[in-house]
Amino acid sequence: MGRYSRLREIRRMDPARDCAEILRLMSQYEFPWDYRQGISVAFLRDYGVPRISLLLDRTQEFERNGQKRYDDTVLFGYEMAAEGFDSERARAAARHLNRIHGRYRIPNEDYLYVLATTVVGPKRWIDRFGWRPLCAQEAGALAEVGRRMAVMMGIEGAPDTYEGFEDLLDSYEDRMFAYDPANRRVANATFRVMAAWYPGPLRPLVARLSLALLDEPLLRALGFPVQPRWLRATATRMVRIRSRGVRLLPARPRRLPSRPRPRSYPFGYQLDDLGPHWAQSRPLEPLPMEKT
Repeated sequence: MGRYSRLREIRRMDPARDCAEILRLMSQYEFPWDYRQGISVAFLRDYGVPRISLLLDRTQEFERNGQKRYDDTVLFGYEMAAEGFDSERARAAARHLNRIHGRYRIPNEDYLYVLATTVVGPKRWIDRFGWRPLCAQEAGALAEVGRRMAVMMGIEGAPDTYEGFEDLLDSYEDRMFAYDPANRRVANATFRVMAAWYPGPLRPLVARLSLALLDEPLLRALGFPVQPRWLRATATRMVRIRSRGVRLLPARPRRLPSRPRPRSYPFGYQLDDLGPHWAQSRPLEPLPMEKT
């Protein structure tokens, strides 16, 4: 299979109709590592907003169960897209996610922002560091995925285009990014989770390189210093060298998709395993479109 054959396949698809399949090809074949990095940065952006990080800090989920909290977030996205957003599997995941969020009073604009980070974060990372930039169909599919998730979760005002999500994210951050000690506590807990994926001697270096890849407004909101210019240039060069190497490799075989490998569930998981234990005692509510 040629290196660009999947790109040609994606360009023949319709982003609205085929968004789940385009997302699958992007995240499991074309950019599995880069997509995960973009989602990881999306998590960190949420912590730059005190109203969000104060809630996360109060739950202590990242401090006590950081790896599980990370895995669960990734797996919810996977469950909702695995068989298409119109499937019962997607709806069951959305009902369970709504059950968890229903315990808290979260403003609609915060839901919209968190959703926007999952749309914009992967594209910005891949365009900057991936072995090729995303095409229009891939960007459109990300936006359609965000829009469909908003419908299932009852989030109002989701944009219809990628540009709309990008504008929403930028304007929200301009208003809401600010430092709070809770931002740094939740970010530190997340960095500890990510650093634990690497051998002990490499963890300090990984942490410094990770900070060097983040933008200044986010670093200021999280309470971390802007890294030296030479370190930022080194980190950028290292990731781009990796991408140039990936560009020279053959396309990932169709029989070998890159699927989530959650460290918290080495023997597999059921949908009810995802989220905090107390969520199972809360009633499941119909999705907004099911109520009508």
